[in-house]
Amino acid sequence: MLEGKEDKQLSKWLIISCLLAFICLVFAYGILHMQKSTTVHVSPSKTTDVYVKIKPGMNAEKIANLLYENGITDGTLGFRIMAKIHGLDSSLKAGDYAFNKKMTYSEIIDVLVQGKTSAFNITIPEGYNINQIGKLLEEKGIAKASEFENLAKNFAPYDYMVMNADSKYRAEGFLFPDTYQVANGQTAKDILTMMSKQFDGQFTPEMRARAEKLGLSVRETVILASLVEKEAQVDTDRPIIAQVFMNRLRAFMPLQSCATIQYILGYAKPELTIEDTKIESPYNSYQHMGLPPGPIANPGLASIKAVLYSEPTEYLYFVADKNGKHHFSKTYEEHLREIDRIQ
Repeated sequence: MLEGKEDKQLSKWLIISCLLAFICLVFAYGILHMQKSTTVHVSPSKTTDVYVKIKPGMNAEKIANLLYENGITDGTLGFRIMAKIHGLDSSLKAGDYAFNKKMTYSEIIDVLVQGKTSAFNITIPEGYNINQIGKLLEEKGIAKASEFENLAKNFAPYDYMVMNADSKYRAEGFLFPDTYQVANGQTAKDILTMMSKQFDGQFTPEMRARAEKLGLSVRETVILASLVEKEAQVDTDRPIIAQVFMNRLRAFMPLQSCATIQYILGYAKPELTIEDTKIESPYNSYQHMGLPPGPIANPGLASIKAVLYSEPTEYLYFVADKNGKHHFSKTYEEHLREIDRIQ
């Protein structure tokens, strides 16, 4: 009989203990939820987003630790309790997400359950070359610069991108400068595909017909446009610079573009030396006649249109003053006098 009473008392205490534990759990959850859910919200522009990668197979505990380690939450218990109570441990989707420190636990879990992966904008400036784009992508955490550059060497989804044997990158010149929405998880190849597709759409049938009328291929147009992009600093100079290059080609003169030397060097050297112009490279437009083997940058529409609709002129030379404005000449003697005048 005593044993039966002891068993009943033990069962009673077990029930009471479980109830107390449950009450404490609910109480803790309530406090944490109240603290988190009453946080004052601010606009996204005033809150820095934190990007985290939720890997496949991560449970609520691991996700809670990840959020805490990245400073998104001030602890792990609240998130774990909510996920457990709502039975969401196995419903949290893998992916790349953007969170901020002002989000409530409910908001965080809602994002994870619905798989609202993050996306952000990145602007590729006009005139950036492959190396500069790769560096920017790496700075933004999208792709490694080396991976992007390696893929760009042979990336050519369109016929007009088929490169000269001496070209550095097939993709150079055909990645349209623009603002793109990039989702976390996109690869270097995805970026190349997106940017080249944008170029193909921007270079319209009318523009292709105009290039053909001028006796230029799409590739030749882009090579010239890349030179204009890197040389011009004032918009009104673009079509005149384009015409100077075409005049020099017709006269069988070397283009002598400083921008091609800077492309060889890998950086924008303010003032070139005579020795710089003697660097042996197929891109050296001081040493080789005709167009370089490929574009030296990715030009914008303004430079492309400057080539296609350049202003008729007899100019063969140009030099920029300290403000970036170019001054044009018909003869070498005039060119030398112009240099003396503006320097």
